[in-house]
Amino acid sequence: MSKKVIPENIEIALEIEDNENIAAKLINANKELKVQVVEMQKLDAQLIIANKELTASNKELAFQNQEKENRAAELIIANKELAYQNQEKAKRAEELVIAVKELTFQNQEKEKRAEELVIANEELAFQNQEKENRAAELVIANKELAYQNQEKAKRAEELVIAVKELTFQNQEKEKRAEELVIANKELAYQNQEKENRAQELIIANNELAFQNIEKEKRANELLLANKEIESFSYISSHDLQEPLRKIQTFSGRIFVEEYDNLSAMGKYYVERTKLSALHMQTLINDLLAYSRTKTTERKFVNSDLNKIVQEALNMLEEEILEKNAIIEVSELFEANVIPFQFRQLMQNLISNSLKYAVAEVKPHIIIKGDFVKYDEANFKDSILKCDHYHISVSDNGIGFDPDFKEKIFEMFQRLHNKNEYNGTGIGLTIARKIVDNHNGIITANSKKNKGAQFDIYIPIVQINSSTT
Repeated sequence: MSKKVIPENIEIALEIEDNENIAAKLINANKELKVQVVEMQKLDAQLIIANKELTASNKELAFQNQEKENRAAELIIANKELAYQNQEKAKRAEELVIAVKELTFQNQEKEKRAEELVIANEELAFQNQEKENRAAELVIANKELAYQNQEKAKRAEELVIAVKELTFQNQEKEKRAEELVIANKELAYQNQEKENRAQELIIANNELAFQNIEKEKRANELLLANKEIESFSYISSHDLQEPLRKIQTFSGRIFVEEYDNLSAMGKYYVERTKLSALHMQTLINDLLAYSRTKTTERKFVNSDLNKIVQEALNMLEEEILEKNAIIEVSELFEANVIPFQFRQLMQNLISNSLKYAVAEVKPHIIIKGDFVKYDEANFKDSILKCDHYHISVSDNGIGFDPDFKEKIFEMFQRLHNKNEYNGTGIGLTIARKIVDNHNGIITANSKKNKGAQFDIYIPIVQINSSTT
């Protein structure tokens, strides 16, 4: 049985249905809204990421814009430079156009000058031909005139010669007469002079004969002295050296092979024997060196003193290193010297400075030289009376008493105990002899504990000769 519907209920039902529809739609809308919220959240997240990327892009874009602005600024400068260059090129082009016009004008002028020169050359050739013709005619005329003048001159010369000859003969006769008078007087004077010269010649011959006899005596004495020196050198280098070497050898073997069998005094005596033998060998070598400075030929050679000093330092290298010495050598010069003797001289002086150094103090040796021009107006201030070289060797050693500045150059002279400083006392004697061989002077100046300085003066001009 159907239910009867009342209209009011229908409206209510419809309203309810509508409300239900609205509620359903509202639920659907809420669902969609939730979905949209989720989507919006996703979009927010994406938007945040996009913003970050946009920020980075903006920074990159800002950097690129800055770079573009920099490029634009550089481009503006480049455009200005290009515009300037174009202006310069335009100026050069204008100048080139002017130069081309000028060159064209000059070429045209040169062509005109060339044409004028051709015409001038033709005219000149014609004139030269005419001149040659006139010159040929003039040569012929000159030859004819010269021949006529020669003939006239010959006649005139013959006449002049005849007059001069006659005059000369008369003058000669008068001169011969005057000369004869003078010659007679001169002959008488010459005869008197010859007699005087003859007497002087007799006296001179007697003197010369006496001098020759004296020279022969000196020569014989010199030959004898040379033979004695040669004998001494031979004995020193052979007869004395051989037994000395044996003494050194045997004393050395005793000291090594019999060391344990020796008493304390025996060892002391053997050691003293070795030192004495070494001292004797040094003495013999120094005496030989001294004798060689007296007998060697003086052959002067233009030598570099820097090189000679360096060779002397090389010979003393071990001593220099051992004492940690400071050697200061100024730039020297070239001089005429006997090279090996001068090297021995510098070696002796440097060795002397090393030997007499102050204990616990580095030896400091200074070598320098200069040229001295002789001044006649102030000759008292000059050591040598000629142009000369001055070389000095100074040190910071123990020095010596100024009263002994001459004595130290004497043979075997020593200012200190041989136990304090080794040596034979010949080194400075050899030094003075070498300087004498160079026609020079050596001096020494010092104060105790104030170092010493040796000054050498040698002439610039030397003459090679043999000497003893």
